[in-house]
Amino acid sequence: MNGVSYFEVMQRKTVLSVLFFGILVLSLTNACRNDVQTEDKEIIYNQYKEPHRNQLHFSPEANWMNDPNGMVYLNGEYHLFYQYYPDSTIWGPMHWGHAISRDLVNWKNLPIALYPDSLGYIFSGSAVIDKENTAGFGADAMVAIYTYHDMAAEQSGTSNTYQTQAIAYSNDGGRTFTKYEGNPVIANPGLKDFRDPKVIWDDDSNQWVMVFAANNHVKFYGAPNLKDWTHLSDWGYDYGSHDGIWECPDLFKIKVSGTDDYKWVLLQSLNPGAPNGGSGTQYFVGNFDGNAFTLDENFKNEVLDNNALWLDYGADNYAGVTWSNAPIDDDKRLFIGWMSNWQYAQVVPTKKWRSAMTLSRTISLHKEGKTYRMRSKPVSELDDMASSIKNIKPAIQNNDTMVFAGHDLFKLTTEFTRRSACDFEFRFTNNFGEYVSVGFNGEDDVLSIDRTNSGTVDFEKGFGKKHIATSNYKTGDNLKLEIFLDWSSIEVYADDGRLVMTDIFFPQRPFSFIEFHSKSSQNFVKKASVLRYSSIW
Repeated sequence: MNGVSYFEVMQRKTVLSVLFFGILVLSLTNACRNDVQTEDKEIIYNQYKEPHRNQLHFSPEANWMNDPNGMVYLNGEYHLFYQYYPDSTIWGPMHWGHAISRDLVNWKNLPIALYPDSLGYIFSGSAVIDKENTAGFGADAMVAIYTYHDMAAEQSGTSNTYQTQAIAYSNDGGRTFTKYEGNPVIANPGLKDFRDPKVIWDDDSNQWVMVFAANNHVKFYGAPNLKDWTHLSDWGYDYGSHDGIWECPDLFKIKVSGTDDYKWVLLQSLNPGAPNGGSGTQYFVGNFDGNAFTLDENFKNEVLDNNALWLDYGADNYAGVTWSNAPIDDDKRLFIGWMSNWQYAQVVPTKKWRSAMTLSRTISLHKEGKTYRMRSKPVSELDDMASSIKNIKPAIQNNDTMVFAGHDLFKLTTEFTRRSACDFEFRFTNNFGEYVSVGFNGEDDVLSIDRTNSGTVDFEKGFGKKHIATSNYKTGDNLKLEIFLDWSSIEVYADDGRLVMTDIFFPQRPFSFIEFHSKSSQNFVKKASVLRYSSIW
C-alpha cells in the first residue's frame, strides 16, 4: 500500500501536535471480496498496485479504455462493457471490453466481447435482455446494439456515411456473442455523426425504442424485434448546450421521488463544452409518447439559449449511461461514467493503462419547486468495503488544523453551517507537499475542487486548474458533503447529491492526510467523520 508509515505519521504528529484535533486509529482488515474475483489474486494485486491505479474504481488490466457500453443485468451479474483498445494506451481500433460484478463495487475482468471486423470498429452502444424472444435469438438472449465505424471509408474521404448500427446476441450470459448476419440493422441516412445507440423496451408503445446521437441532436427509432427499425422523430436542435458534438445518449422512464408521478429523462453527453472544460453530460426532463420526446414545460426555460443542467460539474465524468434490466426501484437508476476527459485523456501520466470508471451511482429525479433536478449518490454496497469509521470532534476556529486519516482510501463526511461568511477548504495531502482541495465559499455559494498543486499537471495546459460549481439550492441552514478519495481521483457529493463534482489527479504518492483551512473567525463545521475502505483488488 502506497501510504505513509506509522513511524512517519508519529514524527509528523510530534511536529504538528498543536494543530491536530483528532487522530484516527484505523484497523487493517481484509478486503470484502465477492465471488466474481479472479482466482489468481496475486497477479491482479500486483497489476493494480501500479502508480495512480485507483483502488475503489474499475479500470482494465492494461491499455486504453473509454466509454461504458452495454450495461445490463442478468442472473445476478451486472455487465459492464466498455470501449477498449487492447494494443495500446492510446485510442485505436475499438473493441468492447468486458467485466462483471455482483455488487457494482468488486469487478472481474472477462475476455473481450466484440472485435472489429470488415464492417468496422465496434463503437459505443447498449445491451438489453430480450425476454420475449422478439428477435428470434432465444428467450432471455442478451442483445448488444452498437455502432460500426468504417475507418477506411472515413479516411478515403469519399463518403460521410461510415457509421451504421448493428446487433449481436449471446445465449450464454454474455460470455460469447454472435454478430447478426443481417447487419447493419440501420443504414446511415447521410450523416457524418450517427452513433452510440441506447435501446430500451417501452411498455406503453409496445416496442423497442432506440435513441442515438446525430451531431447536434438525437434521433429516435422504433422496432418490434431489434432488427426492423423505423425512424420515429428527431429532437434537441433548440435545447441544451451545443458547444460541442452530442454523444452517448440515454433515455429512461423514472418515478419522481416521493410522488406517484413519472417522467422521462434524456441524458446527453457533449464534447467539448462542459462547465469546467472539455467533456460533460447534460440532462433533460420531459415525456416520451412512443414517437417523440417533449420537454416538461417548467423545465424548458432552463435549457434554452445554449443553457444546460449537468449531471456532474467536475471535469471527469463523461459518456455515462444506466444499466438496463437492473433490479432497482422505479425511482432510481444505476449509472456509471468514464472518469476522464477528451481534453487530456490520451496524455495522462499512466504507463500500462489509461482511465477508470466513476464509482457506480444511483441517480434519481426530484421535484424542486416547479421544476425537476437529478441527484446522484454512490451505491450503498460501497460501504460494505469499509473497515472502520472515526468521528472527528470539530474544534476549528480561524486557524489551520490537520486531521490524520492514516489511509489513502476513504470517505470524508462533513456537515457545516451554511452562512455567507463560511469560507474554508479541506486539503488532501501527502509528504511531498502535493494536495487536492475541496472548498466552499458561502458568499458566492460556490463549491470547488482545486487540483493546481495535485502533482503532475504539465502534461496538458488546461489540467492544473480550480474547478467551480454554484450550489444554488439553499435547501437549509446546513450543507452536507460526502467526499470519496482514491489514489488518483476524488468524487464530491453535496446537498444529498444535488451537486456532484468528479476530478482526477496524479500525485507522486497517494494522499493520506487531511488538512482543514478556514478563512473565517467562526467555526462552521458541525461534525465530520472518516470511513476507511479496503481495495477492491
